[in-house]
Amino acid sequence: MSQSSGISRRTVLATAAAAVPISALATTTATATPTATKPTRTTPAAVGRLFDKIEAGMAKYAIPGVGLGVWYRGHEYVRGFGVTNVDSPSPVTGDTVFRIGSTTKTFTATVIMQLVERGLVHLDAPVRRYLPNFATADPTVGPRVTVRQLLNHSAGWRGDTFVDTGDGDDALARYVAALSTAPQLTPLGKVFSYNNAAIGVAGRIVEAVTGKPYETAARQMLIDPLGLAHSRYFRSELGGFSVAAPHNIVNGKAVYEPAFEAMPRSLHSFGGLISSAHDQLRYARFQLGHHGFPRLLGDRTRVAMQSNPGPGGTLFVELDGVGVGWMLRPTAEGVKVVQHGGDWSGQHSGFLMVPKRDFALTVLTNSESGPALTAELFADDWALAELAGVHNLPAVLRPLTPKQLAPYEGTYTATQVGLDGVESSFGIDLTADKGQLLGSADGQPALRFGFYRHDYVLSLGLDGTPDYTRANFVPGPDGKPAFLRYGGRLFRKQTAATRSAGGRQLKSLAELTTPAR
Repeated sequence: MSQSSGISRRTVLATAAAAVPISALATTTATATPTATKPTRTTPAAVGRLFDKIEAGMAKYAIPGVGLGVWYRGHEYVRGFGVTNVDSPSPVTGDTVFRIGSTTKTFTATVIMQLVERGLVHLDAPVRRYLPNFATADPTVGPRVTVRQLLNHSAGWRGDTFVDTGDGDDALARYVAALSTAPQLTPLGKVFSYNNAAIGVAGRIVEAVTGKPYETAARQMLIDPLGLAHSRYFRSELGGFSVAAPHNIVNGKAVYEPAFEAMPRSLHSFGGLISSAHDQLRYARFQLGHHGFPRLLGDRTRVAMQSNPGPGGTLFVELDGVGVGWMLRPTAEGVKVVQHGGDWSGQHSGFLMVPKRDFALTVLTNSESGPALTAELFADDWALAELAGVHNLPAVLRPLTPKQLAPYEGTYTATQVGLDGVESSFGIDLTADKGQLLGSADGQPALRFGFYRHDYVLSLGLDGTPDYTRANFVPGPDGKPAFLRYGGRLFRKQTAATRSAGGRQLKSLAELTTPAR
């Protein structure tokens, strides 16, 4: 559920998994003629080009519906494209609701900061001040981990745990208790690793401090006062709403998938919000500090959320690190991009702001192929350059010699715990090939990595076409690659001592998913 099922899911390897097969399949798509909640003013040329790019992406990637919100040069542009459901099509509008996945994490972080302003929570206090029984697999971490480390993704334990703990008000408490067995991957506070579970702990702190279920506290403290009339956590609350249905991709076409509808309550604080393009843009304007909104957060606190990042790395883009819930992305111009996004099965979205340009963009999609479009708009810098005048840090590929590539070769493995409580593992084998690394899964070539600076790579299709995603290798104490960080997750390099990974083996890149980006 990250930029976070991962990523709805954005799959951990979402872009590679989604971008390659869809464009290679049949050209028939399930999208209808775009239908819009049209702007009331003349659309600027740059915004019009964005509309065109979305329509082209919908056709290319078989995305039935898209909700779009743009804040550009002091005006709001909210529009719907396509249909909510290919089986019973109705037009997507700016008020059509989608699962936003991991952008939910920023709502949880904002509620925490409201409690900070009230003196009820302190960012640098240990979690055990609020959750006395909180335990981790590494007994030295539980007493020391702070609220800030939860929110900047530096807690260091495995973050992809999606166990379903039921529908009761105790769902989140039971989920947090189950984290006591999550292995510690990196030292506390030292390494960025996208961590859904840590935000679950933050949501539990909200419950403990307010004495209310997480969803009730978030509604009462943030969502309802801000006037987000089409933002809810439970599907039972969507009566009368236009609802975007999730779709899978079968033979190049979008197919409604009812199994994608459900989400366990235990995941709500880090990926469960259902919202509209209109509401997401209103939320963006609040986070930009615009006038005319309830003063739910002081300006200094709001800016602090977008500052002082923790450890950096990559999560599809390069990151300076994470502030309080927000991914902080550098640009060639030195202007900061504040970003998130999220995924759940059949629902993938992107969200970013450029405060110094007073610009915001949100895009919601209802297809498993959505990551291919969000990669074009939120990992590539086309939209940023076109609408905000900023660009990604340069990344010019350079071939390495076999000797230079040798330290990076090997098998890298990540694990997650699924809804059924079963641990699954996934390995990707990297071998030197034509100055780059060839990545294979189950013996089948899947993608390539090309280096553009030390330890940093661009993800490429097998034909060498960039998929807009950046990744990096994390060195161990000996300076040699210990992890591959891809999709924000840490894939541990296997040695003779660690080669026998436990758990059920995943079958494909696309199966390694998480409810957050």
